[in-house]
Amino acid sequence: MSLHLPTVRAAAVQAAPVFLDTARSIDKLETLVEQAANNGAELVVFGETFLPGFPTWTGVLPPIDQHDLHKRLFQEAIVVPGPETDRLGRIARQHDIVLSVGINERAEHTLGQLFNSNLIFDRNGQLVNHRRKIVATYHERLTWSHGDAHDMKPVDLDGWNLGALICGENTNTLARYSLLAQGERIHISTYPSTWPFDGSPDRDDYDLTESIRIRSAAHCFEGKVFNIVAATALDDDAVDAVANGDQQIEARLRGSRTVSLILDPAGRVIAGPTTEPEEIIYATIDVADEIIAKKAQDIVGTYNRFDIFSVTVDQTRHVPLIVTMADAPVATVEEVVL
Repeated sequence: MSLHLPTVRAAAVQAAPVFLDTARSIDKLETLVEQAANNGAELVVFGETFLPGFPTWTGVLPPIDQHDLHKRLFQEAIVVPGPETDRLGRIARQHDIVLSVGINERAEHTLGQLFNSNLIFDRNGQLVNHRRKIVATYHERLTWSHGDAHDMKPVDLDGWNLGALICGENTNTLARYSLLAQGERIHISTYPSTWPFDGSPDRDDYDLTESIRIRSAAHCFEGKVFNIVAATALDDDAVDAVANGDQQIEARLRGSRTVSLILDPAGRVIAGPTTEPEEIIYATIDVADEIIAKKAQDIVGTYNRFDIFSVTVDQTRHVPLIVTMADAPVATVEEVVL
């Protein structure tokens, strides 16, 4: 049987959701998917928590001033599966594309738990990958719980071997390795609209644009894979809702610029980078290009020492309760005597 290595037309969508409005954000997503599909895209990727937005306020507001925004976010978050995921699946199926989108996911069993999740739907509209970010980064822990490694694996999709990591997970060496070791060929990286880190004017400790570029190229070069990098954009509605007229907070939000790009197995940029408020970038990728690149170094093959190193991944979905029930009724005293 010959090896099937596909060519894929990919689109990275840098766009802002309708701030904290899931239904209208899905309306906008559908319009952007249609635009990308009309331009030949087979894979359409949206940024981190596109539905219904990234909680930018956790980095710039005191915790005691965040309650109203957190409540709005919670009320717009998505349960998986549910009517919103059904609709996202229909959008993928109607436009004959593979759809990747970041969401705020609400735990069904409690009114106190949110996850930063990423969903992948195949061309038939089936949800084929449901990931929860394993560690919320820094101030994000005011919003999201830690996830798990459930579905931390590539989806075959007829030879695509498509994997996804969310934002800071792309700095987690073992998370990246686990996808590569399971055969990843095309990688998705998702990022937020802004990420202010340090409020001091005397320090410049974190450049979001440069950090995204470095991490994206590192995974491509080390794993010899393609990388579709999509960031959620920041719009005036989100800034106004969080800053509420405070010019210093507004400056901090706008001072951290995100970026979307597509890279090849050498870490070279083949589409973008874009820092525009709203733009879709495209690239046609040939998975066969990874073969020669891996000839030099294959860190999940001949350029590793499995007798020295070992990695274990627990892909169990974490649940709050396990209920065990007997398969058969317990015998009564009379039955035992008889």
